[in-house]
Amino acid sequence: MEDKFKLLEECTGVSTDTRKIEKDNLFIALKGDNFDGNKYALKAIEQGAKYAVVDDVNLKDHQNLVYVEDALVFLQQLANYHRKKFDIPVIGITGTNGKTTTKELTAAVLQQKYNIHFTQGNLNNHIGVPLTLLQLNKEHDIAIIEMGASKIGDIKELTDIAAPTHGIITNIGYAHIEGFGSPENILITKTELYRAIEEVEGHLFYNGNDEVLEKQLPQACSTSTYGVNGDYNVQGSQVELTPLLSFKWSNKEYSSPTVSTQIIGKYNFYNMLAAICIGQYFEVNQEDINNALEAYKPNNNRSQLETTDYNTVILDAYNANPTSVKSALENFSEITKENKMFVLGDMLELGENTLHFHTEIIELSKALNLQGMFVGKIFSSLKEKHDILAFEDTQAAKDFISIATPEDNLILLKGSRGIGLEKLMEVI
Repeated sequence: MEDKFKLLEECTGVSTDTRKIEKDNLFIALKGDNFDGNKYALKAIEQGAKYAVVDDVNLKDHQNLVYVEDALVFLQQLANYHRKKFDIPVIGITGTNGKTTTKELTAAVLQQKYNIHFTQGNLNNHIGVPLTLLQLNKEHDIAIIEMGASKIGDIKELTDIAAPTHGIITNIGYAHIEGFGSPENILITKTELYRAIEEVEGHLFYNGNDEVLEKQLPQACSTSTYGVNGDYNVQGSQVELTPLLSFKWSNKEYSSPTVSTQIIGKYNFYNMLAAICIGQYFEVNQEDINNALEAYKPNNNRSQLETTDYNTVILDAYNANPTSVKSALENFSEITKENKMFVLGDMLELGENTLHFHTEIIELSKALNLQGMFVGKIFSSLKEKHDILAFEDTQAAKDFISIATPEDNLILLKGSRGIGLEKLMEVI
């Protein structure tokens, strides 16, 4: 197989999408439920690819097509082969909530001193991680690899490919339970990152206020800690939520001024501390850290503060699970604003506990005395029992808001990606 890996040295990069082929790329024909890349292999060559890797035996003897038993396995092994050429820190980041934001913040901080290569968007799965690694080049000083999981064994698969030397788990909560089967399996899967770092006696960063993570720490790793009210490498304290987060941080030699961010939510406070902790470990200047965090502006419907013609909106509609929605509601309740309302969408992939978790969120919203509405089939099924304002889908909610025309409100939009709450921005 290694002789086939050397094809990479003749190519300008790797592509799995014929729409994005560049001259002399290596095209790898992946298959999915609704597509078969093998069908486009010859087209890839026509569009400028130097070689195409296929796993359809009928294409075995075509010129410039390289046959392998499994193109996905080849992609993953090729990525590992390429990654091993680089003797640089590779930071693995996973967690139930906050991993993408922590990755973005950490990259912003480390870019103050280093040439950083990091996962773009949320390309954090068994295809995205290999493609990210294959973009590593000799100019990079540090790589940051985000790792997602929806079933047991996913993180082990990704650490086998990426071979991280450093790692952080942001937290462990309830998400994708349908795929994991149980909360215990989520814990086992996420901490596969710890075990991978332990094998190389690497370095871990962790939240010292998180007892679950602290109990899982392996003995063979060195660690850096961050948290509140403790003897940590980085300590922090919130200043205010307006709803934008501002905070201060310190270590044994330094105390920061107030860091005023462009990100909402006290749940992002620990993500900030994580990025600072990693920055301190890699000796980034403290003022540069503060500047990076103040300049960072979220996108992709994550923790964004948007102003419309009528209202101010906390747009956090990329993902939702019981842990993140609970945090969002608690944060929302602490923001001082006379007129506030929430719009919560269904939380998907929760398996047999789906109704239980949605009921908990309804009860929490009432306990916090928050006003708002719910969107999605799951919340709608609980409408009568819990006396809530709920709509089957986003269009129905959109129609209602168009008539109700709320003005001068702070509005929280939070729901799973599949609900599409961001469409409400057109009428809010």
